[in-house]
Amino acid sequence: MSKPIIFTVDDDQQVLKALIRDLRSAYRKEYRILSTDSAEEALSTLVELKKKGETIALFISDQKMPELDGVGYLDKAKEVYPNAKRILLTAYSDTDAAIKAINDVQLDYYLLKPWDPPEEKLYPVINDLLDQWQQEYIPDFSGIKVIGYQYSPKSHKIKDFFSGNLIPYQWLDWYKDPKAKELVSLHEKSEQDFPLVILENGTSLSDPELTEIASEIGLNVSISKDVYDVAIIGAGPAGLAAAVYGGSEGLRTILIEKRAPGGQAGTSSRIENYLGFPKGLSGAELSRRAISQATRFGIEFVSPREVKKIEVEGTYKILTLDNDDMVITKSIVITTGVDYRKLEIPGIDNYTGAGIYYGAATTEAHATKDRDVYVVGGGNSAGQAAVYLSNYAKNVSILIRRDSLNSTMSSYLIDQIDSLENIQVVPNTVVKEAHGDDQKLTQLTLSNTDGSESRKVEAAALFIFIGAKPYTDWLGNQILKDSRGFVATGRDLLSFDNYNTIWKNNRDPYLLETCNPGIFAAGDVRSGAMNRVASAVGEGAMAISFVHKYLAEV
Repeated sequence: MSKPIIFTVDDDQQVLKALIRDLRSAYRKEYRILSTDSAEEALSTLVELKKKGETIALFISDQKMPELDGVGYLDKAKEVYPNAKRILLTAYSDTDAAIKAINDVQLDYYLLKPWDPPEEKLYPVINDLLDQWQQEYIPDFSGIKVIGYQYSPKSHKIKDFFSGNLIPYQWLDWYKDPKAKELVSLHEKSEQDFPLVILENGTSLSDPELTEIASEIGLNVSISKDVYDVAIIGAGPAGLAAAVYGGSEGLRTILIEKRAPGGQAGTSSRIENYLGFPKGLSGAELSRRAISQATRFGIEFVSPREVKKIEVEGTYKILTLDNDDMVITKSIVITTGVDYRKLEIPGIDNYTGAGIYYGAATTEAHATKDRDVYVVGGGNSAGQAAVYLSNYAKNVSILIRRDSLNSTMSSYLIDQIDSLENIQVVPNTVVKEAHGDDQKLTQLTLSNTDGSESRKVEAAALFIFIGAKPYTDWLGNQILKDSRGFVATGRDLLSFDNYNTIWKNNRDPYLLETCNPGIFAAGDVRSGAMNRVASAVGEGAMAISFVHKYLAEV
């Protein structure tokens, strides 16, 4: 975080240089000293500093200046930085104006020129004012700010993007945070610009697309190399492991991710059964470590970008991205994982992103503070979300179709849930309908699984974890899939009636190879996968060993 600023203005260059010299001598370790000889220039600079999130602790201004006198300047400066202390420099003949300013514009102090020696006439005054300022000063958040409506799907998407990429940001609700209105006015924006993203350098983005945000904050959204040895599609645990091993073994590797590294595992608030972390770690932290490790080995990480299709031309594979860029590669590892399965009931689509969320517990938990929320699902993801939400929500209800969690959730999670007083498991229950107003979810209709009884409950949020479906629709028919849409690999391909017409190679497919030589699948997207983070990591590493074998053939 940058140091607070002492800002000085004086049109007399000799006086200004002397003042800067004395201020730097005493305060440069704790404060930045900025100066100008023009009051008008100073006022325009203040606005830019405010947009960048800079803090001004003290204004020092000469009284007699040609463009604007010191009292007028300090009065205008107060509009931009109301909490900064203000000192007026004046000659003895102008003390009447200074005394009047103390009453008229709440001037903090006036100093007579010259102030020699500063140890007696300058520093004691400034020290006293800075001490007063520090007692009242609470630093503003200095990173990215997102302004909008809490129950806006677009706002949720942007918040989820920042969270998934482990980029710190501050969420400011237009209806609740006075700071939001101040910033919108400062940047000369309106509600039509929401969600509004304000970057650390003061740039504001109105209703931006994720790719625009990514470009502005330094994420790589474009392709740099001509031909890659391996392209990995999806940056979940399997894709990250493949990237680490591909990069470490010298392959020209590109990793393409449509949202943020980590996949579904990246949204987990706590993974407690991953080898080597006895206290557990969040999915986001695991993803951060993995992507740092992969990029250290020189892989190219492109996000957010989505692959639309794969074409094969001889021994080369061509990927077409969502912006129509082409990626030419010798081999592919598909690690696109799974999507959350949708809950198909009336009202769900109306409030998705506005009180109803799929796998977004960590992003939206703060908005549930002291309110009643519901989690649908009995797996580990649902349990981890419920435990995390219990730190914020008044009550968390886990709705499950079965009698208990015993057959679907790990015992360590069941024990945690049992120990938390504000979590209750509601067995044999389903959600029948979602209700709300024009903006957000407000109620749910719940029913027994046998339909014998239904009731309405107040609900601030509904988090859905009802299983997953593979993210493979984009592959079309060129890659064989099982009846549920998971990618078939290895010996499983032999069971397909059209195997012999599709596989045209002298050898059998490798264990993780699809029906197209040189295209592999790993992790949850693969038919028969174990659906565990550790197994996905293992398959990602294993896929690279098969890539080496394939590349040796071509």
